[in-house]
Amino acid sequence: MSAVNDGLDKKLFEYLQKSIKNTPYYQMLGIELSALAPGRADIKVVAGQQHSNPMGLVHGGLISSLADAAMGNAIRSLGIKGVTVDMSIAFTASARMGDTIVARGKVLKSGKNMIFAEAEVYAGDVLIGHSKATFFRVGEI
Repeated sequence: MSAVNDGLDKKLFEYLQKSIKNTPYYQMLGIELSALAPGRADIKVVAGQQHSNPMGLVHGGLISSLADAAMGNAIRSLGIKGVTVDMSIAFTASARMGDTIVARGKVLKSGKNMIFAEAEVYAGDVLIGHSKATFFRVGEI
């Protein structure tokens, strides 16, 4: 299934779609783009054995990576390059192998240098993580 463009400039959407697809870390995790809108990004992954912790559940590192990627790409959807300088996450439930995990990131405020964002991470309809982060603007796309 193709990613949904919900209001981005076509060139920016195509650039971000290609960038996300070709990011080695995302490839390693199996991350795919679901949707982009101005200030918003949805990404997903199907949890497999490579994502498990010693208890056989989805590792919190995957959930954190998805949240960070969703927030970072929400920022990039505004044409801004930013890097994470602070991030917190609360794990509210667990996910299991085979679950499709979706992270929904959104920009809360974009200032001159600092950008504030949040993400919710779901396994189906279950909220499994909530994250907030601060990013530093390093340039424009």
